[in-house]
Amino acid sequence: MAALAAEEKKASEIVILDVAHKSWVTDYFLICSAESERQVVAVKDHIEKALGEKGYRLYGLEGLETGVWVLMDYDDVVVHIFTRGMREHYGLERLWADAKRLPLPKAAVPASHPKVRVSRERTARQRG
Repeated sequence: MAALAAEEKKASEIVILDVAHKSWVTDYFLICSAESERQVVAVKDHIEKALGEKGYRLYGLEGLETGVWVLMDYDDVVVHIFTRGMREHYGLERLWADAKRLPLPKAAVPASHPKVRVSRERTARQRG
């Protein structure tokens, strides 16, 4: 659910790591990138709204004051939203390289869905 919410706000390089057998802190990390500090905050806000509507409780929030990295603690899942430079700097995927990567959940309407393809084709034609 958090991955879909991040994707809706155009977060990129979304990765879900299963760290349940490697960490006592949480079961999963969701890691994603944003292009700017403004997008980091937008992704955070959208995840918080989507999970809040489903009854998930946010236990901790860090990094919002700088806007280049935000950590959202939902107990079993910890969400990390980075700008690209900060993601490379912290290298969580390198630190947790032995953690299993999980497949991302399918979006409500897959990119290959005919309606999506048609609307993209129209948009491209309209742009010239």
